[in-house]
Amino acid sequence: MNIDTTKLFAAAAILLAAGLVCGGVRAAETPPAPPATLFRHVTVVPMDRERTVPDQSVLVVDGKIAAIGAHLPAPNAVREIDGRGGYLVPGLADMHVHSSNSRDLAVFLANGVTTVLNMGGASAEFVDQVAPAVNSGKRPGPHVYLALRIDGTPEYGQLVVASPAEAVAVVALAKSNRYDFIKVYNNLAPDVFAVLAQEASRQGVPLVGHGVTRVGVERQLAAGQVMVAHLEEYLYTAFFPPDAKVGAAAPPDSAIPAAVAFTKRSGAYITADLFTYATIAEQFGRPDVVEAYMRRPDWAWLDPEMRIAWRGAGYDKRTGSLSNRAAFLGRFARALSDAGVPLIAGTDAPAIPGSYPGASLRADLYALHAAGLSNFAALSTATRTPGEMMARTRQEPCFGVIAVGCRADLLLLRDNPLTDLRALEARDGVMAAGVWRDRQETDALLDKVANTYRSILSERP
Repeated sequence: MNIDTTKLFAAAAILLAAGLVCGGVRAAETPPAPPATLFRHVTVVPMDRERTVPDQSVLVVDGKIAAIGAHLPAPNAVREIDGRGGYLVPGLADMHVHSSNSRDLAVFLANGVTTVLNMGGASAEFVDQVAPAVNSGKRPGPHVYLALRIDGTPEYGQLVVASPAEAVAVVALAKSNRYDFIKVYNNLAPDVFAVLAQEASRQGVPLVGHGVTRVGVERQLAAGQVMVAHLEEYLYTAFFPPDAKVGAAAPPDSAIPAAVAFTKRSGAYITADLFTYATIAEQFGRPDVVEAYMRRPDWAWLDPEMRIAWRGAGYDKRTGSLSNRAAFLGRFARALSDAGVPLIAGTDAPAIPGSYPGASLRADLYALHAAGLSNFAALSTATRTPGEMMARTRQEPCFGVIAVGCRADLLLLRDNPLTDLRALEARDGVMAAGVWRDRQETDALLDKVANTYRSILSERP
């Protein structure tokens, strides 16, 4: 049912105010950053291209990289970190999450994730208070970008936009509430999408999101949508008709070049979520798989609300198989990468059973490497390419590479991830917003979260 603009704003206010209180790790727990931090004797992995630079010093001042060199003088009141034998890489970016409390953000940070894009469902408190506090360094967590999620029906719990007039209004709403993007969902009407794309371009609030069933990915990208939120959206709106059944044959590989071509022409960024799709696929008819997720150590850091949601998700009760499509998506991701289409990593964490904050991002990089991407190409999806996307679409400051003037989001590893991506598992510390935390401090963040959940659930350690 159509609503007028006044009602749209009222409904949006109610929607954005909904949700649980975003308690968790408090601002006081973030140590003040010293005037300067100097990393000594590190091998820098800049991620501007495939290379390493041994025995470097990296100076951080006021949250930005101020200097890089072999022999940098130490300024007054500097905190020096001896990184001898270690590899300094950009912090990781998960460009599709649904975390909306400060505890989740602390878990991401402890796992080396220094940037996240919340793709919808965040509460008003998260948008107005938690994200700004984290982004300013007052609370521990990755830098948060925000997308306002909309659809043409209330089927999936989105903000409903059912007419062209409402499309114009929702862009103004997103902009006034400081959202970085508008996320489109499946059921928008074609005329609504067309007006939305025009108005979003005019007001500088880029479109990201799903394939819109009655529009299709190709037309969406031609209209200016800058990012596709799942690789599998191509299955629903480019290769297959909308009513394709689970278990249907994967598209023929001969269909890949045409999809690669129109995507490359658009310049859009594609979320290569191979791990997430494979995780859903392996749950079909397998309650034992879901139970195994719940026995992982990461379970201790999963929000109790999500624990309930995982148990009731229902993927394990479905029949059929997605395995053929999962394999096809791996080949499709490889073809996109080989053609120079910019891929970004995203996990849907923690909305999908098995998608733990932080850990699932590493798993996605491993899946991309298994699909044929080099270590550098896979790691780029969570470092350099997200930084390029935010610079191009939102004129954001530099991040995702180690270069003078870029945001000092850094990860100190014991081994070289360009040789083996599993080096991401052995972290000596992480820096976000210019604040350095060594492994002992990041472990303390995880302990704080786990102890909070034990207290809530009256569990024994």
